[in-house]
Formats: sequence, C-alpha cells, structure tokens
Amino acid sequence: MRLTALLFVFLLLMGTVSNAQQDTTDVKVGLVLSGGGAKGLAHIGALKVIEESGLRIDYIGGTSMGAIVGGLYASGYSAAQLDSIFRAQDFDKLIQDELPRDARTFYEKADAEKYAITLPFDGFKVGVPASLSKGQNVYNLLWQLTQHLGGEVDFKAMPIPFFCMATDVERGTPVMLESGYLPRALTASGALPSLFSPVELNERVLIDGGVVNNYPVDELRAKGMDIIIGIDVQDELRDREELGSALDILVQINNFRTIQAMETKIPKTDIYINPAIDEFTVVSFDQGSAIVQSGVDAALEQLDALNELASKQQKAALIYNVKQPSAKLKINQVDISGNDKYSRSYVLGKLRLRSPSETSFASFSDGVNNLMATGNFQAIDYDFNRTEDDSTKVSIRLKESNSRMLLRLGAHYDNLYKSAALVNVTFKRLLTNNDIASFDLVAGDNLRYNFDYYVDKGYYWSIGLRSYLNEFETNVGQELFLNDLIDPGQINQLALEYFEWTNQFYVQTLFGNAFAFGVGVEHKKMIQFSDTFGLTPDDSRTYFDDTDYGSLLGFLKFDTRDDVYFPTKGFFFEGQMNVYLTASGRNDRFEEFSIAKARLGGAKRFGDFTIFLGTEGGFKVGDDSTRAFDFFLGGFGFRQTGNLMPFVGLEPMSFRGDTYLKADLRLDYELFANNHLFGVVNIANIGNNLFTNKEWIDGIDYSGFGLGYGFETFAGPLQLIYSYSPEIAESNWYVSLGFWF
Repeated sequence: MRLTALLFVFLLLMGTVSNAQQDTTDVKVGLVLSGGGAKGLAHIGALKVIEESGLRIDYIGGTSMGAIVGGLYASGYSAAQLDSIFRAQDFDKLIQDELPRDARTFYEKADAEKYAITLPFDGFKVGVPASLSKGQNVYNLLWQLTQHLGGEVDFKAMPIPFFCMATDVERGTPVMLESGYLPRALTASGALPSLFSPVELNERVLIDGGVVNNYPVDELRAKGMDIIIGIDVQDELRDREELGSALDILVQINNFRTIQAMETKIPKTDIYINPAIDEFTVVSFDQGSAIVQSGVDAALEQLDALNELASKQQKAALIYNVKQPSAKLKINQVDISGNDKYSRSYVLGKLRLRSPSETSFASFSDGVNNLMATGNFQAIDYDFNRTEDDSTKVSIRLKESNSRMLLRLGAHYDNLYKSAALVNVTFKRLLTNNDIASFDLVAGDNLRYNFDYYVDKGYYWSIGLRSYLNEFETNVGQELFLNDLIDPGQINQLALEYFEWTNQFYVQTLFGNAFAFGVGVEHKKMIQFSDTFGLTPDDSRTYFDDTDYGSLLGFLKFDTRDDVYFPTKGFFFEGQMNVYLTASGRNDRFEEFSIAKARLGGAKRFGDFTIFLGTEGGFKVGDDSTRAFDFFLGGFGFRQTGNLMPFVGLEPMSFRGDTYLKADLRLDYELFANNHLFGVVNIANIGNNLFTNKEWIDGIDYSGFGLGYGFETFAGPLQLIYSYSPEIAESNWYVSLGFWF
C-alpha cells in the first residue's frame, strides 16, 4: 500500500514537471498570404489587427501581392507604414509604366505625345505586346523601399524570415525564392501574365506564383511552424455578367485550380482569415481604403484566437524600425551586363552615371527612368552593394528589347485640319545602334507626312534629319491676301490652299533633359494659292507664293512641364531663328531676311486648380516684299507649326502680319480624375513692323475669352471650347479630339 502511494506521488510530480516544461516551450507562428492583386491590400488591414494582438510572427510565406506585402513587412515595415506607403501610390501610373515626362529627351517627348496605340511590327507583321506593362515602375518602387537591406540577402536572415513563390513559365513548376535581391524576387512573384512581363532570374523565366501555388501553406509548415495563420484574398468564381474583360477571363481560368486547391489547404490552416472582398477586382486599387478595412474586419472576427495564441508565446514580437539609407552614394564601381547592342558609354550617359562619383538615390532613379524612356530595353535590374570603404558597387543587368520595328496609330480632329488618321512606322537601329527612324502618314481631309531620323549621342552632339509636309485648305478673309494685288470687288472670302514642305538637317546637344540647343540648315517650299479667282481671264487660280527658300536655323528649348495638354507644374521656353539666304521660284523680289519667334510659359497647381501663364511673339527683319512667312493668328486645337499661331476667340488664320505678340492666361479646375473645366483669356497685337512703328505698346488689338471642358483619354485629350472676341463681336466653338500631330 505504501509502495502504491509512493508510486502515485512520483507520477504526479512527473506530470507536473512535464506540464511546466510544455508551458515554457515557445509556439512558432507562420503567416501565409495569398495572391489577389488589389485585393491583397486586405493583408495590410489584417496585419494591423495581428500587430495589436501582440502576436509574434516567426515566418512569412507569400505569393504575388501577398509576397509584396509580406516581403515588405518581413523586411521591417509595420502595418501602419505599409498602409501609408500604398495609399501614396498612383497605381495607374505604377502599373502602366507611365514614366515621368521629364525622364524623356525632347525627341522622346514629342514622339510619345502623338500615338494612341503602339504595336510590334517586326518583319512588317503586326504583333501583340507581351504585356501591358514591363513592371519597371513596380521594380523601382520596391527598390526604393528595400534599400535598408543592403543588396542581396538571405531571406531567412531578414527581421522576419521570408520566402515567396513564383512560377517557372517554361516548365510550369513552382519556384520558391529564399535568397537574392528582394525587389527582383517580389517582382517575379507578382508578374501576372498579360499585365506584367516575365522576370528572368537564376536562368529561369518566372511569372506570377499564383499560377501554380497561390497559398503556400505546406511550404510554410515545412519551415517548422507550429501554428499557421492564413489570410486568403483569392477570387471566387464569377458569373458571365462580371466577366467583362480579357483579364477577368484569365483570372477566372486560374481560379478554377486555386479554388479546388483551397479545399485541402484551408483545413491545414489553424487560423483562417478570409476578408469579404467579392465586390472588388484584382485591379480595384482605387478602392484601396475599403479593401484594407475589409482585412481589418475579417481579422477582428479572429481576435480571440489571435489573443489566445499570443498569450502562449514566451517571446514578444520585436518592433522594427526601417532605417533609411543615406541620401548620398559614393559609387566606386559600375558593372553593366546584357548590353549587347548598346555601348557602356551609351548606358552610362542615359543614366547620367560615372564612377567614381557621388550621387543620390533620387538621381539614380531618374537616370533609370531616362534609360527606360528610350524604349530600347525590356527590363532594367539593378542592386547596390556596400564595399569595405563604405562606397557602393552598382550592378546593372539589362534586357534589351528585341523589337526593332513599331506600328503606331493615332487620330485627331480640329477646326483647321479637320479629321485625320495617323499611321506611323518606326525603325530602331536602322543604320547604327543609337539611331531611330520614324515616318508618319496622316490621311483624312488633308494629306500630311512627317519623317524623322535621329542619331542619339546622349550629351554629345546628336544628329537629326527631318522632313515634313503641312497642307490644308481653309476659307480666309480676302483682305489678308488681295489688298496688295487687286481691288477685291465683291469677293469676301478666299478658299486658300496652304502648302508647306520643309526639310531640315541639324545637330543638337542636351543639358539634362530640360535644355536642348541646336543649329542646322533648312529648305522650305511655300505654296499659297486660291482657286476662287484668277488675276487674268486666262488664269483659273491666283498664286500668292510658289518658292523654294533656303535658310540657316538655330533653336533653344527648355521644358519641365509634367504634361503638354493639362500641365500642373513646370515651365517651358521655345525659341527659333531662321536666316533666309536663298530663294528660287515665283518670288523674284526676294532679299535676305530673318525671322525670330519664341514662346514661354509656366504652370502652378493650387489644390484642384492650376494656373497657366504664357506669352509668345515673333518678328521679321528685312525684305518687306516676302509675305509668305507672315504670322497668322486664330484657331485652337492643332499642333503649332510654321507660323500658324492659335488664338482663342478667332477663326483660324483670321489676321496676319510680320510681327505679333500674344499673352495667355488659363485657369484649370480638375473636377475629378482626367476631367477638366477651364477658362482661357488671351490678348494679342499683330501687324507689320510693330516694333519699328512702336505700335506693339499702343494698346490691345485683339482679345479672346473661352470656357471649355477637357477629358483625357488613351487617344489624347477631348477639348470643347466656347469662345468670344469682343473686337469682332463674334463667338466660335472649337472641338479638338486626340493627340496633336
């Protein structure tokens, strides 16, 4: 009996010791985050609740958007920081690779502001772009946010150990990424097919991990986790009314497999958080606040379980503060790979990078945008590694674009040129690796063309060749042309045919992307005639000019505007001077003369309002007999070319003179995204020899007022303006649709 009692006491003590040991055993908690596009913002809301519970996360595994949120969280950001970061993003620009305008050279700015559609055209066969976006803006953002990690790292050594899933597109197999350069791994995991280009990494071509494993719960359990918390933001199947786009259908097809897989994965999840996000889509980034809140609400439903789990952990969660790197970089080495067709000096020139040198993260990012804006590269990867002397080694890996030909399309309507359809063929690396040749054919109510050949030498002297034809027919007042020839009699208006053929050869140098200076030579053929009447009974038309002119030209440009149609900030200046030395044709009274013209302006935004102020002018010196180069005032919505100067309140080509001065004021109110209500006031003086006669300051000859609505579309702006000019007591409507060309 005594022996039995002693044995009972012994067993009781052993159980007590065993329970004590179990109580002191820590609980390892893993967090799995699924992909889901914009729905993945719900991860941030759920993480807020998890943080507030005091729960410690020991390992994170994620896919696609879950990888991006999870990777940044594992690198040391708090949920509140992530919320602030994502709220500050313009996801439309981020996804569409919309590069800042100031990242482009002057040639690239003009080239990018004409076309609505761009397609591969190699071998004169129309292709389809591999994706909507190259993902460069996403990569740039992730690079900026992960600089505190200091280059390539073992993801297990991050503040919270981490891995993410991608898909080998050639083999159709899952790939677990656990080390390397975090921005590249996150970009690969989130490379949604058709939306983002595949990512080449470790000799594999990777796309979105959600294609084969959108919820890596098994992989996370294998890391030794005792408890798995899962946040699932995947789509449910949608009905036919909700499948409105190709992207919706692609997502639906992928959901067939993921939904089936979740039938076995949910039971493997200890705490399952499933936000109510059926009303959102994978691209509902504009509803980010509501999506984040859905994550908060879903996690709060599991708050008791989270609190209980946190109470079982022996070690509290660590609080990390992301340490931002120094704003300055001492670069002692630049390694460039992948540049088979473009020289190292070309790449460094576009990056504005030298070694050794001192620069900043912001300047380097601007340089990457400059290089990407050339369109010559499919992807630009880079990472920074600190050296022993606290300098930086920059490794840049380039993927050159294989496409050498592009087909580009556009359309436009205005009150002067009327309807026009634009077809462009662009050749890259036609004669050298740094050149580009572009041909525009404009067909519609008037036939035009524009040919450009440009050899880009970066900040050295670049070479350009340009040829363009500008032709239209319009009715003008007879007094603009007949008073110097005959008594007009009963003629009130002329049907004027205007023909301008220009050929230029020039050299140009750049100072940053804001300044350009160039000189060259120009041939211009001017033909102006009317079939309304003939000077003699035998003439069916009257020519006002039909002459070839030769000149020297010089130009200076400065432009920091963020947009050419609806700028909210920045300034611009354009100045050009031609010295006409030769003439051959009808103008037998030609004498040498010069024409100078310039315009400048600036925009400043105040809340939802933007104020734009501008002024311009031009004058001729010498040869009063040559009138073909007079300035013509009036109209709106056409690309300013030759000496045709827009003026709100007047019909196109309402007044002419060899001298003009003009000032503009425009007040723009952005009603909501891409919709503008604006008012315009402009004043001008125009006539002959205004400076000589001092008539440029004797008063205001003409004024015009306009009220308009503008809407930004993928094909360019739609602008509708009602205008009035008190001097002529007439009103006009202007319609302009599409990019100006």
